[in-house]
Amino acid sequence: MRKPPATVDLHADAFLEDWEDYTADELMLESIDFLRSNLDAAIYWEMSEIKFIHGKGKGILKKLIFKELQEYKDNGSIERYYTSYQNEDIVVVVIGI
Repeated sequence: MRKPPATVDLHADAFLEDWEDYTADELMLESIDFLRSNLDAAIYWEMSEIKFIHGKGKGILKKLIFKELQEYKDNGSIERYYTSYQNEDIVVVVIGI
C-alpha cells in the first residue's frame, strides 16, 4: 500500500484519465472510493492527518464525504474531521494516532 499525499484532490479529473466517460453519479462514487483508499492508506501509514479537496459545486460531494467520514469516526478509525479554516473547499481529517 502506497503512502498517500498529505492533501488529496477528490475532483475526478485529478485522478481519472477518462473522467468524461462517466455519469455524474459514477463520478461521485469514484470520488468516494478514492477518498476511502487514500484514507485507509493514511490510517495504515499512521499519518496524523490528511486533507481532502472536495471543491464548491452544489455541495453534493461534500455531503457524501462528511457522511463517509462520520462512519469512520463512529467506528473509531479517525478522531475527527472539520472544514479547513483556510479553505472551505477542503476537509481536514485527524486520524489521531
